[in-house]
Amino acid sequence: MQRVSIDIPEETLLALKVAPEGAAEQLRLAAAVKLYELGRLSSGAAAHLAGIPRVVFLTKLGDYGVPTFTLTEEDLRRELEHG
Repeated sequence: MQRVSIDIPEETLLALKVAPEGAAEQLRLAAAVKLYELGRLSSGAAAHLAGIPRVVFLTKLGDYGVPTFTLTEEDLRRELEHG
């Protein structure tokens, strides 16, 4: 696993009301949610990035206003044909 380091202004930590360790967890989850929302990561890969089980990740999506599943009409049609 690779390590990525970022500098976070003290004001940001104060605004988030978290210690640096908590900020790291929150930022990992927020990044994972956004990358999932953009379609850049699957739910499993995003959960792995966030460091939580996939089921937990899927439940946390609602906290960010991100739909758990986004199927287009065409996706749904394919699922029904193959399911």
